[in-house]
Amino acid sequence: MNDFVRHLQRHDTALRVPRAGAVLFDDEAVHASAYLADPQRYALTALTPGILAPQRARLLLQLLLASRAGLGDAVRDTLARVTRVLALGLAPADVLTVLLAVRRRRANHKHVTRTALTVLLEHPRAAEIVAARRAVVQDCFEHALGRGTARAVLDAVRRGSAPRHRLLRSVPSAGAVASLVPLVYEHRAGTSLVPLPATGGGLDLRTDRPATVTATNRGDLAATLVHLLRGGPSDDLRPAVERYTDAAVAGLPRYEGTVALVLDDSASMRGYGEREWAVASQVAALRLVLQRVCARLVVVPVGGSSSGVSAGVSPGFLSGGFGGATDLAAGVLDALSGVDAPDVVVVASDGYENVYPGDLAWVTAALPGAGVRTPVVFCQATYGPADDLTLRRPAPALPQLPFWHTDDLAPLVLWLLSHVDGAAADRWIVAELRRRLSVFESVVEGGSS
Repeated sequence: MNDFVRHLQRHDTALRVPRAGAVLFDDEAVHASAYLADPQRYALTALTPGILAPQRARLLLQLLLASRAGLGDAVRDTLARVTRVLALGLAPADVLTVLLAVRRRRANHKHVTRTALTVLLEHPRAAEIVAARRAVVQDCFEHALGRGTARAVLDAVRRGSAPRHRLLRSVPSAGAVASLVPLVYEHRAGTSLVPLPATGGGLDLRTDRPATVTATNRGDLAATLVHLLRGGPSDDLRPAVERYTDAAVAGLPRYEGTVALVLDDSASMRGYGEREWAVASQVAALRLVLQRVCARLVVVPVGGSSSGVSAGVSPGFLSGGFGGATDLAAGVLDALSGVDAPDVVVVASDGYENVYPGDLAWVTAALPGAGVRTPVVFCQATYGPADDLTLRRPAPALPQLPFWHTDDLAPLVLWLLSHVDGAAADRWIVAELRRRLSVFESVVEGGSS
């Protein structure tokens, strides 16, 4: 399944439904195979951070196309919950493309009907979706109910009586049926284009982020570490770091495995001016979170005054002084040199590699040929979401995810463990994805109510 997750994070070809011809679903065999292997894990995988938007649309399409006959009640319940979250949370343009693809494939499962009605009658931006794509919505509505039934519903609404279709009775707001169904069949005067809403109900699970980023408004944990690194009163700040670390890991399962963290302590991590210590604080925060989540964390500092391998169980918040050059490749080799190989090597850095530029890329590319199967991932600490990373990609072929806010840390842990094979990682991932499903549901249901 982890190879499948990596596919979802890299294959970015759009799902297309041409006016004539077959649906352009170029990796359908990959999705069908993953679904058949484990339908429940397949559905939950859609909630993994870093999954590309076109792939989330494909995941929804596969969930709708596949029959659920013969599946257990618990599995069917999970599939239904994930399907609803995707239908309400994906961008409306992607959801409509999926519903058109289902129509083209002539899939008529009950869960297809429920999903179409959820989008058309319960989506928080349903009226805008109908206004922007009325003809498409009409096609999807009539495919879900059947043309005769759909128009009978319209007639009932126009007469002021309640539609008799059993699935319409489950729509939370009766007013939605009365107000939206006539819009589906109402031809709008004029030729002006109405844009679709750009986003859905909040699949990114992002909290409010500052419009103007500073070193101290990137989450409570990072802000407290910045003050600590700038020489603030440690007797007050260290207990605050503990409290904010507790909050950052709240609800995360315990990972009973080993993670190696290559920690960049080089001079560039300090920064300067108003950005001083901002990037270093995020990497330090990641270390603290991993110490709480992982049964064993091996920290390999590079640069700074404490280079070398150390067990990540020390009481100190930071690994040592910042300074010197960056040799990320040597850090990766040190992390892999122990008696017991870690489950994953995590490189946490700002991306500036000033010792043998390109060395990390060469070394990691050579590892499989040397028989090393341990995955290596790159967690890139940035000052904010607008950072230019053009010259800060030391190993473009590695799985890479930037992070700049304290609220990015829990999704980052899920992302990096999604590259690990093994029973311990599988248990952790499933438990965390189930927790995230409940959070997703509260977000999208709040938007649709």
